[in-house]
Amino acid sequence: MGLVGAIVFAAIGLVSGTDETTTLAPLTLLVVLLGVAPEGVFTFFLAAAVAKHMTHAVPTALLGIPGDTMATPLLQDANVLRNLGVPHIALRKMVSGAIIAAFLAVPLAVLFAVLLAPYGAAITKAAPWIFVVAAVVIAYFSSGRWASVATLVPFVMVIVALQALTGKYGVKLSISYFLGIAIGPLVADLFSVISPAARARMKRDKVRTFSLAPDVKGWSGYFPNPFKVLDGKQVKWTFATATISSATFVFSPVAMTVVLGELVGSRIKHAYHRLTTTLAARNGVTEATYIAEALIPLIAIGLPLSPVAAGPAAPLFNAPPVFTIDSATGQTHNLHNLLNHWEFLGYGMLAVVLAALVAYPFTMNFARRAALFVSRKVSHEAIIATFVGLIVVISVWEGQLLGLLVILTMGLLGGLLSRAIGFNTGVQFMGYYTAVLTVPAVIKAFS
Repeated sequence: MGLVGAIVFAAIGLVSGTDETTTLAPLTLLVVLLGVAPEGVFTFFLAAAVAKHMTHAVPTALLGIPGDTMATPLLQDANVLRNLGVPHIALRKMVSGAIIAAFLAVPLAVLFAVLLAPYGAAITKAAPWIFVVAAVVIAYFSSGRWASVATLVPFVMVIVALQALTGKYGVKLSISYFLGIAIGPLVADLFSVISPAARARMKRDKVRTFSLAPDVKGWSGYFPNPFKVLDGKQVKWTFATATISSATFVFSPVAMTVVLGELVGSRIKHAYHRLTTTLAARNGVTEATYIAEALIPLIAIGLPLSPVAAGPAAPLFNAPPVFTIDSATGQTHNLHNLLNHWEFLGYGMLAVVLAALVAYPFTMNFARRAALFVSRKVSHEAIIATFVGLIVVISVWEGQLLGLLVILTMGLLGGLLSRAIGFNTGVQFMGYYTAVLTVPAVIKAFS
């Protein structure tokens, strides 16, 4: 399963604009619902995430389009190097930073989770109230700031109202809410296409063109040494930023990438060295933050108390009927209960090794040819249609027509709110868990 995840998401990472939540979450959910063993589910997810955050550097560095949401903070520096005629240097620095950070982040995240684990029972008991605080914190650090914080209240009320409506017909949904939020931007775009006003704004008067520089190989063999691709100072900064991001699990991954990248850039005077070092460190942060934000809540608590855990990694926590979180008590039955600390460490390192064997040498040796193939031959419409079909199947499986209607409602609402005021999917997931955990606790406390 780790090999499958690494291969599939190494390929998906090459396609620009493939958001992690929209792609990684539904396919991980599918793996869970197909009955794959817990070890296989975990290894699939982690290998997929690590591989994608290597290959997302290809469209970012070579084509000037962010490979996904996490690649957006890398775009400006990558474009500068692209304009200087050395996009292949930017790509190699980014990918080498990612592989080093991934190997460092897994043991560190497990260590921090073990240190936090003794407090897991108390955190679980206080979970309904922690979710409110976490939701407000994550909302404030989103691009919407106070607007996102204020929007949490009506958003939670919409979910509570939809739960009451479906409950009247004996339909209890959970996956449909999660998927609706995950594909919100996609649903909003599809609705925009059938609106004359929105479609006019989306039209372009010419086909987009890209310029690809010739590829220059600076090593012998198939598997280059990342410690030789990066110089000593770049390795040190990659280690330092990955360590910091491996210890945090409540902040926005994009924000961590931006802040730590600025920290590195402010310490280096030489312009070219600053650009390459910042790119290596930032892409390392994308790996380390994703790993830490999935592993620390999963191992220590079992509740999705981070933007990544509540978003792309949500199926590892809650995927009824296989993995569940009891909305009344906060009790869990998921990977937190099914794997021990050593298994998380062992399978986590296995996932990183598999992703490294698949994605790292492929990206370093064949990035230009892959980017050329994707930009010329791969249909974005076909990729969108594939995920739409998968989501329709899962929603109808869970709740028939009501499941599909809930997905459309949550997707359209969430997608428009994300686009209009920066109320992003990470905040929306925290709003969902607030609705299913905190609202019942509040009603119980005051009834």
